[in-house]
Amino acid sequence: MTIKLLIVDDHHVVRQGLSFVLEQQESLTIIGQASNGLEAIQFIDTNQLPDLVLLDLSMPKMDGVETTAIIKRKNPDIKIVVLTSFDDQDHVISAIRAGADGYCLKDTSPEDLVATIHEVNNGIKKVDSKVATHLFQHVSKPADEETLAIKQLTIREKEVLIELSMGKSNKEIAETLFITEKTVKTHISNIFSKLPVQDRTQAALFAVKHGIAN
Repeated sequence: MTIKLLIVDDHHVVRQGLSFVLEQQESLTIIGQASNGLEAIQFIDTNQLPDLVLLDLSMPKMDGVETTAIIKRKNPDIKIVVLTSFDDQDHVISAIRAGADGYCLKDTSPEDLVATIHEVNNGIKKVDSKVATHLFQHVSKPADEETLAIKQLTIREKEVLIELSMGKSNKEIAETLFITEKTVKTHISNIFSKLPVQDRTQAALFAVKHGIAN
């Protein structure tokens, strides 16, 4: 049985290059290509289901993170390997949170990419070694310092952080917690000053990492 692949990348040359390389493998079959997340989801909904999706992160109309989340929600058995040039912590964590089974950089060798595809298809989670280094550095930051930072938050600040991690605007947070937008802004400012974060995205990731938000 060959592994059926769907290649998703907004660059035609990249898609063609990947197809050329991967089709040399008898164990792999390219069943389709898509230039963005919307096309990928439409393909899966209307065609043969792939075993594994090779997915870029930065794409128009729908990025890789949102695409991953939707595919996994509708077809949890489909494996997803992110293939991207982004090796920073935020992109890695966001992709993994969305359900990615593997994370490769675009400068990986064809042999390593093929190996990753087979491992992920067999149920093994695989993260590029360069990315893993950044990820472990992020996860292994002094836990005591971060734990102490969390303890500085008031109950209300934690409530605001939870709502913020859900992507809500200040107005929506205010309506949910029955407080004014001005008060929300004050709480968010306090959160930024107490936690090792500089923006809403970092705060949301921090909340998820430490189990403050689901």
